[in-house]
Amino acid sequence: MIGRLADIAFIVLPIFALIGVGYLAGWTKHLGERAADGLSEYVFGLAVPVLIFKTLSEAKLPADGQPWGYWIAYFTGAFIVFAIGFLLAVRVFRRSHLEAVMQGFTGAQANTVFVGVPIILKAFGEAGAVPLFLLIAIHLPIMTTAATILAEGAESGVSRATLIRLGKALARNPILIGIYAGAIAKLTGFQATGVSGQVVGMVAASSVPCALVSMGLALRRYGFAGDLAASLTISTLKLVVHPLLVFGLTRVLPMPPVWAGVAVVFAAMPCGVNAYLLASHYRAGVASAASSVSLSTLISLFTITIWLYVLGVG
Repeated sequence: MIGRLADIAFIVLPIFALIGVGYLAGWTKHLGERAADGLSEYVFGLAVPVLIFKTLSEAKLPADGQPWGYWIAYFTGAFIVFAIGFLLAVRVFRRSHLEAVMQGFTGAQANTVFVGVPIILKAFGEAGAVPLFLLIAIHLPIMTTAATILAEGAESGVSRATLIRLGKALARNPILIGIYAGAIAKLTGFQATGVSGQVVGMVAASSVPCALVSMGLALRRYGFAGDLAASLTISTLKLVVHPLLVFGLTRVLPMPPVWAGVAVVFAAMPCGVNAYLLASHYRAGVASAASSVSLSTLISLFTITIWLYVLGVG
């Protein structure tokens, strides 16, 4: 047991140490808000899309097609958590419909790029890359679309203009562009080699450390904005309930073992920054979203360790 925990510590602690470096750099003003914004834009707009392109273009896809149990397990858990978060916000915390949507979305939206990618790649290696990036490909569009439709429908229903605006935003999303490009490269047999291959490799290699430092800077900026009771509830839904639901479903639905592990750890990721950004856009539930991102990231150091142990990683 001690040996396995030590192995897991070698997976988890360097990840959170780099987040700590980013937080410390923000706290001491060594890196200011301009640097934080620039690093975040580099990670989201270039480094991670290139990493996804490289991974998918070189990936070995399952010979027997997509394991549908994988998708069903993850998104069933995500939408159950979304519904629980919404109902608790309305009935326990007495929030408005719009605030309840934001709280439900925050509890179901995983931090995939800044925390999920580094941890899952380190825990499962190359075998976990394909299920990870395939899930990222539809995770953001599905969850964001659901939250937007529920939010827009609170007043006058979903308009055609809203759907068009959402479609354009998703079409221009750098993460999705990296996925599209990687899929096309895989289908056509293209792989970056020579000088271009070295450039792609160097940019891809920079994505993980830059993402983690950027996450630390973001935590310093957002901090704990109050609404602690709601934030703790949301964090519990994200870090405990969501992965527990997915874990149970992966035991009964057919999928490769590594894919099952990726689904559970993906679900165990802390609340994503996108939840805070969406709440800011609608000016509803901003305090609970910001606090949930910070609180769940802090607690996830321990909960992710537990889930990796349960899954036999290490």
